[in-house]
Amino acid sequence: MADCFPRTSETPNQSPFFWVSHKDRYLRQLLIKDIEALTNRNLIVYFTDCDRTNAQIDQSDDVGFYELLNKIEGKAIDLLLETNGGATDATEKICGLLRQATDDLRVIVPRRAKSNGTVFALCGSNILMGFQSELGPIDPSICGAPAEFIINAPAGTINPIDIQFANSARLQTRKLASTLLKTGMMKEFTDEDINITVEKLATKDHYHSHGSSIDADEAMRLNLNVEKLPPENDLWKKIWLLRTMYQHDCGIYGYSKLFEGNYVSSAVSITPTPTK
Repeated sequence: MADCFPRTSETPNQSPFFWVSHKDRYLRQLLIKDIEALTNRNLIVYFTDCDRTNAQIDQSDDVGFYELLNKIEGKAIDLLLETNGGATDATEKICGLLRQATDDLRVIVPRRAKSNGTVFALCGSNILMGFQSELGPIDPSICGAPAEFIINAPAGTINPIDIQFANSARLQTRKLASTLLKTGMMKEFTDEDINITVEKLATKDHYHSHGSSIDADEAMRLNLNVEKLPPENDLWKKIWLLRTMYQHDCGIYGYSKLFEGNYVSSAVSITPTPTK
């Protein structure tokens, strides 16, 4: 087993107590370096604990992304992503940061990138997925209600200001998705083809539930540039191991989200529920 992950005969440079208290991070970053050596690309991670927390893409995430991107040497970037989605304004800014950092972005979705997480995926030149991976519709919601339902509600049942707000949210999402596709993975397609893809993703006409699962094969049918790796693929095994480490460590340490690269690591802890 000496040649298996993790492997070294050297003692760490850090003090034993410090290393032990951070060992899980060091092991994750060791695996990140292994994946980078295999792909010859920089790897950054944005992981939210989708099962145990309500962590969302939010306005503070740009700081974590900036720190990750600021330390990268070389232009080819892989973004390993797991999220249930979040705020469109924050998503728009982070997509801008990613696009400024590189023109060679690949988004890796081991398990799920839903809602505005799917918009993150559209930011890349291509998406790497496996059998377990899923994207989702990008139709926005207002206070839990689909914007499309608010816009199409019977006359007099919804405040006109709320209808205008819902329509603005829908237009923002469609514009962002269209712009990313036109300048990214679908730049060789016609405007009509891109509009068809966006309409399917952003309305209830094609996917009737916001939680609908879009697997790798379905994403390809939407004309998204997807590479699907089988479970036995060596790169996918390492990606899935890394993703599993994040899921485990978030539970152990009480993290709601993690930003990580081979050098930088930032964690956001779960906010305690106030007691009466």
